[in-house]
Amino acid sequence: MLVLLIGPALFLWGRLDAGSGGQALDPASFAPGACVAFAPTSGDRGQTVFLDAGHGGIDPGGVGSTETGQTIEEADLTLRVELDTEVLLRADGFRFVVSRTANTTVLRLGPRDTAAGALTLQGVHDDVAARARCANLAKANILVGIYFDASGSPESEGCLTAYDPSRSFAAANLTLASLIQSDVLAAMNARGWDIPDGGVQSDVGLGSYDGNPAAGGIAALAGEYDHLLLLGPALRGFFSAPSEMPGAVIEPLYITDPFEGSIADSATGQSVIARGIATAVRQFFR
Repeated sequence: MLVLLIGPALFLWGRLDAGSGGQALDPASFAPGACVAFAPTSGDRGQTVFLDAGHGGIDPGGVGSTETGQTIEEADLTLRVELDTEVLLRADGFRFVVSRTANTTVLRLGPRDTAAGALTLQGVHDDVAARARCANLAKANILVGIYFDASGSPESEGCLTAYDPSRSFAAANLTLASLIQSDVLAAMNARGWDIPDGGVQSDVGLGSYDGNPAAGGIAALAGEYDHLLLLGPALRGFFSAPSEMPGAVIEPLYITDPFEGSIADSATGQSVIARGIATAVRQFFR
């Protein structure tokens, strides 16, 4: 779910094993298992891809359900897609940097970041900002955020990809977003799923923040920042270190639609989405 800014355990651990041998880029700043770089497993293109699995840890993201009534959380699903994509792109010669390798936040949380077992407004901001910082630290050539959508209506459906039009590399942002949207949607609908095309959208207006802007502080600053923090520009007093490379954020499915939620929760669905992302990345660099 785009917020400001912004399975079974044995199956998940099997995927983590596939990504073993990574290098933590700044263990003092990031949570254990977060901001980890992996070398290619075949060849070396000399290019680095940063992938962000949205949410994580005490932030589950959106909550939905499958057709069987099983409750699913966005943070679990984004991680599985991220790790599937990692295997594909490393085998194709890319250095690969992930925001997280387990069910954690990316930020090493401090006292002001949590309250009553959840992220504070400041914590949500800082955790997404940490993802942009990781991408910059990795000197990534591109950034891809993987999120799922959620809605108050189970009838909301479809795939969309967001980009930021205000950056100096806006044209590359749009190219990357267009490729991701096209390739992921095509991969899903080749399975006969008929996922609606939500299109490629500017991130202006997609960012959201819970809080009261009239109260001042970070909520008021967020009211001035009408972008996704992962993709957007700097804003004095609010966000000083934006991502420095072309990027896009995909939300391939609504997990609050039981049909789409069932796809998102399946190994097949996760693999299909990962293959679409990997295809788009290869096309972007060609």
